[in-house]
Amino acid sequence: MISLVLGGNKSGKSAFALDLLENSPAPALFMPTGKAMDLAFRQQILKHKRERGVALPVAESGPDLPHALRTFTQGYGSVLVDSLDFWLFSCNPDDSEDWETDPFVELLRDWDGPDLILVSCEIGLGPLPAGREARFFVRRLGALNQAIARIATQVYLVSAGLPLTLKKG
Repeated sequence: MISLVLGGNKSGKSAFALDLLENSPAPALFMPTGKAMDLAFRQQILKHKRERGVALPVAESGPDLPHALRTFTQGYGSVLVDSLDFWLFSCNPDDSEDWETDPFVELLRDWDGPDLILVSCEIGLGPLPAGREARFFVRRLGALNQAIARIATQVYLVSAGLPLTLKKG
């Protein structure tokens, strides 16, 4: 089963995804995709670590998320990937428009591994940013979220800490 959890910044999507993980098949694995680049992000990562507890094993994905999912998830009942927006950003370190997400989407189409809970930002609700790179990122993340939502068994949108079920399979 694949679950997609969408929400804005500080919407409660990660906390909701952790709740889903607690009710998913054990053992569970946490796969973060973001790297701490500044103090604020380091503090956010520490807060997330405290929220999920020390008993949850962690395997960092790095930029090759498909490889990490194929390699590190064997033997687990469920895996939480948080978050696809940080992963997508890491796929494009040189600001080109050649972001390759198709291998990831194809992997999900054929997924027969543990239950996946995928967290991603929903950033397309506001005005389109003025900068070319930011506009491209919003469009690319929106396309990725849509592709995964079509594949996912269940899709949630979290706002103000409250989950709204968009798709339930």
